[in-house]
This record gives sequence, structure tokens and C-alpha cells, in this order.
Amino acid sequence: MNRKSTAWPPSSIVLITAGILLAGTGLYFMILRPPLLPEDTRFMGMVTAQLDPLRPGLDAWLTQLFRVMGGYVLATDVLAIALAATSFRQHSPVAAMGALVGGAASIGWMAVVNFTINSDFKWVLLAMALV
Repeated sequence: MNRKSTAWPPSSIVLITAGILLAGTGLYFMILRPPLLPEDTRFMGMVTAQLDPLRPGLDAWLTQLFRVMGGYVLATDVLAIALAATSFRQHSPVAAMGALVGGAASIGWMAVVNFTINSDFKWVLLAMALV
């Protein structure tokens, strides 16, 4: 009798774990992230008071921007979880390449940019990228 293995390979478990972590990041951007963090004004070399005249419009725009970005992060990671549970689990080379390229283009690039701007979250993002 030729039975398909139902065991979950460690690679699929790791990809699912990474997908869940990053889906949480997407939800953070969609629901919890404030329009401006202290690191944002620090990067721009400004104090918050300098932005006060722009804040109502700027805050509204950035809130929408982060909702969209969070939605894309969440969607990407739902797809990563689905990939891990299907083709990746079956050791498909195309699925492995997709996971590698997708991870590099998403959380990998996010970590690089956060190091470039000296973000307070750079090490957390790097740790997530390494998963």
C-alpha cells in the first residue's frame, strides 16, 4: 500500500511559524500602529511640534497608508501559511523558491530598510526575517 506521509516537515512548521509572526505584524500595522513613532521624527531630524500644523491631514493619511500596508503584510503571510501547508510541505522546488524570494522581498527588505533608518525595531525585524 502506498500511503502519503501526513508528517509535517520542520521546514513547513518553520514557515508557518514565520507566517503567523508576520501576520501579527500586519495586524499591528492595520490596527495599532500610530501614525508617527518617535523614531519617525528622529529620522526626519524634527521635533513633533514642528509637524503640529500638518498633523490632522498627515495623521489621517498615514493611518490609511499603514492600514493598506498592514493588509498587504497580512495577505502575504496568509499565502505563506497556505504555501507551507501545501506545496512547501511536499518539498516542491518551486514552492521553496517562492518562499525564499517572497521572504527576501517582504520581511527581508523591511529589515534592511529598518537598519538603514536606524529603527528602534530593526533587531526584532531581523530576527523575524531569520526565521
